[in-house]
Amino acid sequence: MADEIREAPLALRLLQKLLPRERAFAVRMGEHFLPATQEAQATVAINPRLLERLAPPLDLALGEAYTRGDLEIEGDLEAVLAALEQLQLPPLHEWAGLVAQLGKTQSLPQLAAMLRGRPHSKSRDRAAIQHHYDLSNRFYELWLDRRMVYSCAYFPTGQETLDQAQEAKLEHICRKLRLKPGERLLDVGCGWGGLVIYAAQRYGVEALGITLSDAQLEEARARVKAVGLEDRVRIEALDYRDIDGVFDKAASVGMAEHVGHQNLELYFQKVFARLKPGGLFMHHVITRGPVPPSAPAWAASGEFMRRYVFPDGEILPLWRNLQAAEAAGFEVRDVEDLREHYARTLRLWRGNLEAHWQQAVEEVGLERTRLWRLYLAGSAHQFAYGHLSIHQSLLAKPGEGGRVELPLSRVDLYS
Repeated sequence: MADEIREAPLALRLLQKLLPRERAFAVRMGEHFLPATQEAQATVAINPRLLERLAPPLDLALGEAYTRGDLEIEGDLEAVLAALEQLQLPPLHEWAGLVAQLGKTQSLPQLAAMLRGRPHSKSRDRAAIQHHYDLSNRFYELWLDRRMVYSCAYFPTGQETLDQAQEAKLEHICRKLRLKPGERLLDVGCGWGGLVIYAAQRYGVEALGITLSDAQLEEARARVKAVGLEDRVRIEALDYRDIDGVFDKAASVGMAEHVGHQNLELYFQKVFARLKPGGLFMHHVITRGPVPPSAPAWAASGEFMRRYVFPDGEILPLWRNLQAAEAAGFEVRDVEDLREHYARTLRLWRGNLEAHWQQAVEEVGLERTRLWRLYLAGSAHQFAYGHLSIHQSLLAKPGEGGRVELPLSRVDLYS
């Protein structure tokens, strides 16, 4: 306690140097209180020992502090993130001088991904996927929709519930692919089977879904069996580099972020090779947004997400995705930005997590539940502010004479 009191004046100087002039949150640290400068929407409570862990990168240090409980946000977490957009950080050398007196960062090894081998090798990709998706099926059930669709939902009117919006997204994808009864559909990274089951039920296709997650494999197969679709839907544990067979249509929804820039051309080549001439591919992927982060790279490094949430994940610009798709032979037929839809999706997910908080804690522990709360809130903020985007790109494999079976307008998607 005496050490914390001695550190408080330095902490206050550091905070006053960092805090934005206009902010909708107050700050409390021990007996010290700094009021909000606007109508307060939150209070940030800081344990003075947080300052022992503020070595760069700053996003990693703050994310670990929140997960550990050294940093608490009472109220609207996104309001705090919005105010932090206005931070005027000192140069790195000045920051290093301020925190050098206070100690070094400490990690959370029990939560971090422990990957070995060459990045984006088959074995390492499998380990990275399992770190995130094999956490607990029950945990994901607590806050996803009833189909367990773990990707951006679609809100055509803005009034949809999460269940309705995820069904609308599946329908939107199936319409874009112009699925027909008897066609073969490949879903690269099928999650818990939501798309392949929906497409088989509503459009009469035969479908193969592949995943590297053991937990998803088990749950998806159980869901296929529960609706009596074992004769038309298969779920396999398979790397995208090992896909075999020929398909009329293909989809990849929220999977390409795990591929890595060095394998992006190979990813598109593998899907291209498996499609029939004239076939269509729905490539649904998170991309860099139109608004670069205002913070310097040493403060907004992405290291927290890479270490604890999506190890080896890479967010690339849209043009890089389309460049690699065209290099593989695909024709880009349509591109849609769903950025605002993902912000809404993430907020609904976080609302569900909050509503089932105690159950989530019992399932995966308090620190990991706090980690997911921060990940969901932070991601919602990133999409809302334009730091991240998400695009659905409809790609075609031209057939003989350049043939692609698509109507001349998009009107059929909305009729």
